[in-house]
Amino acid sequence: MKKIVLFCLASFILIGCSEDDDNPIATLPEDPMEDPLQDPPPPPPPLTFPAPCDSGLAGGIFPCNGIDLVYHIDLDELDAEKGNDSWGWTDPITGKEYALMGLDNGTAFIDISNPSAPIYLGKLETETSASSWRDIKVFKDHAFVVSEAQGHGMQVFDLTRLRDVTNPPQNFSTDAEYTGFGSAHNIVINEDSGFAYAVGTQTFDGGPHFIDINDPTNPQGAGGYAMGSYSHDAQVVTYNGPDTEYTGREILIGSNENEVVLVDITDKANPVPVSTISYDQVGYTHQGWFTEDQSYFLLGDELDELNFGFGSRTIVFDFTDLDNPMLHFEYDGPTAAIDHNGYVNGDRYYLANYTAGLRIIDVSGIGNGSISEMGSFDSFTQNNNPSFNGAWSVFPYFDSGHIIISDIDSGFYLVKPTF
Repeated sequence: MKKIVLFCLASFILIGCSEDDDNPIATLPEDPMEDPLQDPPPPPPPLTFPAPCDSGLAGGIFPCNGIDLVYHIDLDELDAEKGNDSWGWTDPITGKEYALMGLDNGTAFIDISNPSAPIYLGKLETETSASSWRDIKVFKDHAFVVSEAQGHGMQVFDLTRLRDVTNPPQNFSTDAEYTGFGSAHNIVINEDSGFAYAVGTQTFDGGPHFIDINDPTNPQGAGGYAMGSYSHDAQVVTYNGPDTEYTGREILIGSNENEVVLVDITDKANPVPVSTISYDQVGYTHQGWFTEDQSYFLLGDELDELNFGFGSRTIVFDFTDLDNPMLHFEYDGPTAAIDHNGYVNGDRYYLANYTAGLRIIDVSGIGNGSISEMGSFDSFTQNNNPSFNGAWSVFPYFDSGHIIISDIDSGFYLVKPTF
């Protein structure tokens, strides 16, 4: 039957549908690409650095608002399949700035002292196996790295070794390893106390695992605290905010899947619960950060955009009374993208917004219930849909003003605001 239909169709095309001999014979249109004289369209010009944000695009590719692209290194050059966390280090002797980027198979070290021509120095390979989750923090010129890879523990790496790299990229080895836990989702460090806190381990029911790192290459376990639920991320500060009852105390703020938990962990042998708070339409309480004056806490929920259709919702809490935290207001960003890691520096909140890239939000009016976006750079150009692609994390603490974006799908970006 198919052969008959095809034969009739071919006959129709060749002789037409009329018996009138005056009708012209129908012919198929020519494919313009079959013309040997027609050249294919030229490839796009190669991206050159730096690439200023011009008319809403950096390098004609990346959507932006007030943020220039300084440099980009793709995952192929970093010999990895996926990117994740990022942090930074400034050498106190030379003043050089270095980017530390988490990868599925290790941690990359990049010298950004010449921002328009960074040098990929090499990689500290994963301690056990590859994992999509890796987290990095810095204390006393050492990097501390955890991963959800089974049996990984906490790697310690002496960052001053980066001064002597003569033939990059090279493979680095650890200077020490802490094995008091295997996998961990995240690591938090309070630089004032010299303690690290691994969260999301299989110890203490997923609550914070305390580690004394005052001697960085000789880390010592110091107990932990089961907070009643798994802690996905946390911030730990030596408190100096408006609630004078807690001045000088070491306060942990845990993002614990469905609530925020505050604990006084000054005495590691006797942590004291302070308070908890939740909010409406919880998806997954993911990560948050204090404002500089420790009056307000900005929280990101990783699943509310997917589950409830919010536009990049940030929940803002009033923490002026730690015993009685209160919801202050909520902010919806301009896209449907999922919010991930966010950090405050001065009056700006720097948000890794997955498919919407980096968003910089002015929080100077937070006390009056008003914050607003002031700039952006989108490393994921395909869309701003609520999916787990694009910018995993950002690092906005370099004195130079340069910002790291670590992108899951496309690697390392160095950007700089023009405002």
